[in-house]
Amino acid sequence: MSDDPYSALGVSKDASDAEIKKAYRRIAKDCHPDLKPGDAEAEAKFKAAAAAYDLLKDPEKRGQYDRGEIDASGQERPQQQYYRDYAEAAGNPYRGRQADPDDMSDIFAEFMRGRGGYGQRTQEFHAPGHNRAYSLQISFLDAVFGASQKLTLPDGDRIEVKIPAGITDGQTIRLRGKGDPGFGEGPPGDALVTVSVAKHPVFDRQGDDIHITLPITIDEAVLGGKVPAPTIDGGVNVSVPAGTSSGKTLRLRGKGVKKRGSTERGDQLIELTITMPDQIDDELKQFMETWRDNHSYDPRKGMPS
Repeated sequence: MSDDPYSALGVSKDASDAEIKKAYRRIAKDCHPDLKPGDAEAEAKFKAAAAAYDLLKDPEKRGQYDRGEIDASGQERPQQQYYRDYAEAAGNPYRGRQADPDDMSDIFAEFMRGRGGYGQRTQEFHAPGHNRAYSLQISFLDAVFGASQKLTLPDGDRIEVKIPAGITDGQTIRLRGKGDPGFGEGPPGDALVTVSVAKHPVFDRQGDDIHITLPITIDEAVLGGKVPAPTIDGGVNVSVPAGTSSGKTLRLRGKGVKKRGSTERGDQLIELTITMPDQIDDELKQFMETWRDNHSYDPRKGMPS
């Protein structure tokens, strides 16, 4: 580490007191040994910054150093010694002095509490573990009705994910305590599982409603009648009114997705579309020609030409 306290803090020699304090706080938050145990490089950087700040924050000592009257150690503590060792050393005029709350409390507020002795080490650091983010793809019907699936973690462990009924694409499930271990006695983090819902070949979700497009034949459109239709609960027969046009929508009450916080369900919307046969035979062609001669009509009447 540098023998120059300004270099240890990364500031220029004409830096203001506020700039020096800000630089020390930044290094302390990044490199304190309680946050990075076993990291020799971070510990050395924190040690040097603490020693440099102790010298430069005192106007008299800073002036003496700038004039060359004292060296970077201040002549009272060995080079690169822990700040707490200097504070506890015999003959230190600051020994037993209460820490300046303006200097210390906001630096370590999230992981330290001041205890008697200037710069003294405090209680062990405790904090929650980090959260872990995962993604899980589920089927359309599992999203509608809810399910339980196993999620394999990077370490090979498997955890059970309970999928609530009615979950939507992109929604996140929080599994308490399934993240990284905590620091010290802190609780573990959580697992955040973001769900992606696979598309269904027939059903399309629109809020709490289910939408499908149901093909019907020409005769079913003209004559009406009962036709089979799929729902998320299974097949049903629906009534097609006589004279139905493509685009007409039927509504099946309570055949949709369970509404959040309620026992009620949305509806299923069935949009009818008239589908022509693969081939037009002579009989159908002749019938339609005769029908058109006697019953022609213009469905586009009133539209701009």
